[in-house]
Order: sequence, then C-alpha cells, then structure tokens
Amino acid sequence: MTPAPYVGRFAPSPTGPLHVGSLVAAVASWADARAAGGRWLVRIEDLDRPRCSQAAADTILRQLDAYGLAWDGDVLVQSRRDDAYAAALDALKAQGAAYPCACTRSRLAHAPRNPEGEILYPGICRNGLAPGAVARAWRVRASNVSIHFEDRIHGRLEQALAHAVGDFIVRRADGLFAYQLAVVVDDAFQGVTHVVRGADLLWNTPRQIHLQRLLGLPTPAYAHVPLVTNATGQKLSKQTLAPALPEAGRGAVLAEALAALGHPPPDDLVGAGPGELLAWASAHWHVENVPRHPTIAKPLA
Repeated sequence: MTPAPYVGRFAPSPTGPLHVGSLVAAVASWADARAAGGRWLVRIEDLDRPRCSQAAADTILRQLDAYGLAWDGDVLVQSRRDDAYAAALDALKAQGAAYPCACTRSRLAHAPRNPEGEILYPGICRNGLAPGAVARAWRVRASNVSIHFEDRIHGRLEQALAHAVGDFIVRRADGLFAYQLAVVVDDAFQGVTHVVRGADLLWNTPRQIHLQRLLGLPTPAYAHVPLVTNATGQKLSKQTLAPALPEAGRGAVLAEALAALGHPPPDDLVGAGPGELLAWASAHWHVENVPRHPTIAKPLA
C-alpha cells in the first residue's frame, strides 16, 4: 500500500506574536515537511476566544511570511469549525464514550494532580449526574485505557490514561470545545500525516490517540522538539513575557533556531538570509538529529 503523501502543519494560538520558542517549533515542522517533499499547512488555534484575537492571528501570519516560512493552501481557523467539533462530540456520546459532568472547580479543588499540574479527575460523574446536578462540561472515558505510541524523537512511549489524566474534558463548562477534541478533528480533516510540535504537548498525544481510535480517525506520526526556556527555566510564552520575534537580523535568529534543533548551518551561510538558510535546512534536515532532551535551557539570542 502506498503511504499517504506527507502533510505537516503548524498550529499557533493567536494570544500574541510569535517568539523564538514558536519559531523553533515552526522551523522544525516546516523543515520536516519540505525535506519529505510534503505540504505544510498553517492552522490558527483560536478555540479560546477570550484569550485570542484577530490582530494576533494577522501578526503571526506576517511573521511567518517575513521569516520565509511559506505555507500551502488556505489557513484553517478553528473558531469557524464548531459544527465539526459538535458532530465529533455527538459521535462520542452515541457510543457512550462521553458523559456530562457537573463538577465545578471548587468541587475539584482537592482532587489529585499529575506532574504537569492537571487534575486527575476522580470520576465523580462517570456513572451519572447526582440528583439535581446540572451538566456543565463533557468528558471522555479513559478507564483502563493504556496508549502506546512511537515518537520520532523520543522513541516508544506509553501512558495509562486513567492514572495519568483520568476522564478528560472535550467540551468545557463555558461551551467552548477543548483543544484535545478540536486538534484530532482538524488533523483528520486536513489530512495531516505528520505532527511536529513542542515537547510541552508530548503527553497530550495519548489523549489524542484515544480520541482518534474512538472516532475512527487516522493517527499521524508524532515528533516533539525541545522547548526554548528563559533564564529561570520557564517555557517562553506570553505569560513569561517572551519578546516577539525581531524584525531585524532574521537570518541570525533562524540560524540559532536551526542550531538548537541539531542542524547548525555551515560557516559559509554566516550572514545568510532566511531564504538561503531554509533552502539549506530543507535539503539537510534529519529528524533524528534533533536533541532528545525536552528543553533548550539557554534562551536563544
């Protein structure tokens, strides 16, 4: 059977401009796709409407263009896809895989948490709502589910969902669909075959594979690249006041990003612009050269 043509994607959340950490993930995804002769898509993950803005989305697209990261086709915008997510949730409900949950944050304040700080849902509503309780969110059952997967950078991994995260939310109490459901639906809709993203999302993968199996959707190949951290070891983000990508010296910033990904450009490309650097990267990219550690402890210049 002939494998499907490579389709990759970069899916930023428009809560602010891209920073150096975002660039590392974007470059890895772009180079992996181009090295395989594949397509590279851009998706705007603006599910969390209160935190996202059209201005930030426009800025992100301008930054990708300025850094030479050209995408294929139209940009998919998640805030326009609620009907598709609702259909997926209906399919989960129909097979008894999803159930309503009435738990409030205060009710779960003392629930145990996993190492990532996420609540390990104790199953309070799993067997039905208590009398008088009102459904707030929808959760997917994860009981006795163990997920094995092969990450192209980190190797073979396993997670027992019940012990690691418990039954997880697919529609929030505010009515917004959760990232875990939307990303699965959209990857399948766009025909994504390879996901290259930051290591902060590594342990989201088992939940997404669980949903793919429940919904009868294909599972892409996954690769999780190191995160860029600031001087105190925090992931670069809007919350940690990461500065936006610089307008000047783009070639030098791209070269640093490639070096952080285990692909330092040769000396004869010192001072080169984005076009030359990306052409070199697409011709020399090997995902096995990407460092296996989860973070780049030293922030890029």
